[in-house]
Amino acid sequence: MPRAQLKIAILISGRGSNLQALIDQFGPGVAASPIEIVLVLSNRPDAFGLTRAVRAGIPTQVIDHKNFAERASFDAAMDQAIRAAGAELVVLAGFLRLLSDGFIAGWQDRLVNIHPALLPAFKGLDTHARALAAGVRFHGCTVHFVRPEMDSGPIIAQAAVPVRPDDTAESLGRRVLAAEHRLFPQTLRLIAEGKVSVVDERAVIRDTAFAGGVLCNPIGS
Repeated sequence: MPRAQLKIAILISGRGSNLQALIDQFGPGVAASPIEIVLVLSNRPDAFGLTRAVRAGIPTQVIDHKNFAERASFDAAMDQAIRAAGAELVVLAGFLRLLSDGFIAGWQDRLVNIHPALLPAFKGLDTHARALAAGVRFHGCTVHFVRPEMDSGPIIAQAAVPVRPDDTAESLGRRVLAAEHRLFPQTLRLIAEGKVSVVDERAVIRDTAFAGGVLCNPIGS
């Protein structure tokens, strides 16, 4: 008997390039998709990602954080909308708001983020410039389950790209973003297929083709 589609809500704040990568893989009309995107939610009414979702025929909602006096009430409004949509997994795809501990606890091991660095290195912002300043040879991106500490939680998968001698933050960022667009759908597919679990705060992948959780292409990137 085929596994039911995993219903996900995607949270965004901006242009939604990672959202588009997920729409391309799992959006309406994609045959045999293991995922149904039931909601795209933004805290910014001008986020271009909302236009991407509308074009794909995916329900959208705006909950503007500026209309709330405190973070907890904003998160509560989001939580209500997400649950009303029937989502089983919440996906942060460029969502630029810190979430409250209560929201994170309510979606324990069902809340996933992608970060533009190889965690635990370079948490926070300006990751590409900081990687260049540190002189690292590889940089990349990480998909992880979310915990209350910023950019922390069990690491599910990572993709690495080389740092070139002539790189700028912009050129390095473009290659990392291309890696994100490959890694994020692949990781969510594993989750939807029931191949990812958390054991003692470590993500375990049960897939022989992706057991290491690493996507590395240092020559072609």
